[in-house]
Amino acid sequence: MAGSATNEELLARWRDEPAPLLPLLHAFHDRDGFLSEDALRHVADGLRIPLADLYGTVTFYHHFAREPGGRGESRVCVGPVCRQRGAETLAHALEARGERVARMPCPGRCDEPVPVLRGDLVVTGPDAEHLSNGPTPLPAPPASTAADPRSGGFEECVFRHIRDPGRATLEGYRATGGYAALELALAAGPGDVIDTLDASGLAGRGGAGFPTGRKWRAVAEADGGAKTVVCNADEGEPGCFKDRVLMDHDPFATLEGMTLAAYATGATLGFIYLRYEYPETIGILEDAIADATDAGLLGASILGRDGFDFRIHVRRGAGAYICGEETSLLNSLEGKHPFPRNRPPFPVTHGYLGRPTVVNNVETLCSVPPIVRKGAEWYRGLGLGDHSGTKVISLSGDVRRPGNYEVPLGLPLRTLLHDWAGGPSEGRAVRAVTMAGLSGGFIAGDDLDAVTLDEPSVRSRGSFLGAGGIMVFDDSRDMVDVSHSAMEFFAEESCGKCFPCRIGTQRLTERLNGGGPRDLAEWLDEVTDLEATMKSTSACGLGQAAPLVTESLRRYFPEQIERHLTERRPDE
Repeated sequence: MAGSATNEELLARWRDEPAPLLPLLHAFHDRDGFLSEDALRHVADGLRIPLADLYGTVTFYHHFAREPGGRGESRVCVGPVCRQRGAETLAHALEARGERVARMPCPGRCDEPVPVLRGDLVVTGPDAEHLSNGPTPLPAPPASTAADPRSGGFEECVFRHIRDPGRATLEGYRATGGYAALELALAAGPGDVIDTLDASGLAGRGGAGFPTGRKWRAVAEADGGAKTVVCNADEGEPGCFKDRVLMDHDPFATLEGMTLAAYATGATLGFIYLRYEYPETIGILEDAIADATDAGLLGASILGRDGFDFRIHVRRGAGAYICGEETSLLNSLEGKHPFPRNRPPFPVTHGYLGRPTVVNNVETLCSVPPIVRKGAEWYRGLGLGDHSGTKVISLSGDVRRPGNYEVPLGLPLRTLLHDWAGGPSEGRAVRAVTMAGLSGGFIAGDDLDAVTLDEPSVRSRGSFLGAGGIMVFDDSRDMVDVSHSAMEFFAEESCGKCFPCRIGTQRLTERLNGGGPRDLAEWLDEVTDLEATMKSTSACGLGQAAPLVTESLRRYFPEQIERHLTERRPDE
């Protein structure tokens, strides 16, 4: 419709829909190839938003073009992995051909470097001559032979059926147990679903790790009118690409998980907030929603249960890392400037439109149906030792077999890197890995052999597992340069609401790029002070986590810092 629709027709289509601003802006953006002054005035008038506020919101997002033709420009990833794989060379080659090129942060394809986004088409390849489009890679199949070191009897949860033929269709999903959990839940009652999640030990897989059952119980018990379920599919953390494979190859698992959340909490409205850089995923999700609705699995009287009415809408983001933070995401949905909110109050009581809201990420929601179907004890038994369940790790960088791996919590990091993923290239050694994408900083040295993939072990090394992105850097990499790239990303993505993060990320970027004291002791004192200030006073997780990059750099690579100050800094 957007291609030929008038301004009035676009406004009529979206004005009365839930969370109308983002889809309306996308409709104008798709129709015109950019957001013109005329389009913004029509949107501001139609939704009764002050034009200055709307302009500030639109310009906050990376991917809303403001010049003609901007939507179709070639956007090349210059994230940490792609930067090491020739992203700048590729960008220069495209520019030499006369293409309009922009650099973008990591778009969640670290297993397929280097991605280029052109409108709604994503192509990937090692250079400008070998760019092609293809489906999201499936995770490697679990081992089936004793000769394979992965054959340790580890059982998967969210990837259990993802490789089955036809799994992405409703027929294929139901053939492998899909919606059996919802039927069991309807027979048992909402409280039983929450009790099962509590007993399973499932915690949020998006980074914060809050117990899922406790969150759902808080929403179920909250007063405040209509309730909402929000799927946070804005996995903007560099090095993370697990949610894309789940949505593309197992979309009904996300829908069933959201529907179970709605039943358990009494919610009637659902949103999937999808990151901009996943354009192919939009159609997959919308088709799945339509099929589920036609089959009586969404909408009114789900599975014949009178009074159980739940509807899901997809809302596409526009490129802002901070929208992965749940309260920024909620502000974005509401059409506000996507700053993080002050907490308390928390979304469980004051979420979307100030009402009780469940916010969970894709992996968490996909974990719920098998837990409800197979039981809490089954899920707890998937982990190693005292750890409950599994975690999907997005592994990329200097490793032979990058990709998504579902590991039992408690698995040694070394087992994943060397036995499952094949280790680094011949003649190379692993120098460091990142944790939680970039937000957890580095793990290196003896800790590479000692750490296990669970929060207590990772946190004991001054990091955290978070969303599960791990980037590998071999012994050819300059870790100060890697740290500078990481901090530059955080400085660019800081929303600017609080000055410790806004200024601190800029100052740390400068210190990693030759600025600041030349004396090592003075440099370390200054950086340490910046880190402490940011961690204790920043308003949200971005400013609190970014200092872990320099903190871990100081811990593991003091000799590289000293060389940076003596050899790489320009003469004064």
